[in-house]
Amino acid sequence: MRLWLKDSERRPDPLPARTDARTALFVGTLLWLVALGAALFIEVTAPGTAKSGAASAPGPGWWLWCTVIGVGLGVVGFAWVQFRRR
Repeated sequence: MRLWLKDSERRPDPLPARTDARTALFVGTLLWLVALGAALFIEVTAPGTAKSGAASAPGPGWWLWCTVIGVGLGVVGFAWVQFRRR
């Protein structure tokens, strides 16, 4: 097995595969929404958490913002894919 081939020995590049990223984005965003629901549940029911809203506060407050960002990026990604399809 050689690591370097001459151009004349190479096979032609395959055609790019046509894929649909909407399904993956939909499932990923849906999972982030489920995680957001769990983070909201933990935020409401967790005893002794700081309610200041600071990202550096101890407790599960940063989980909530992480899931909100995940959902937001999923929506932006889905919009981008829709835009590119046109």
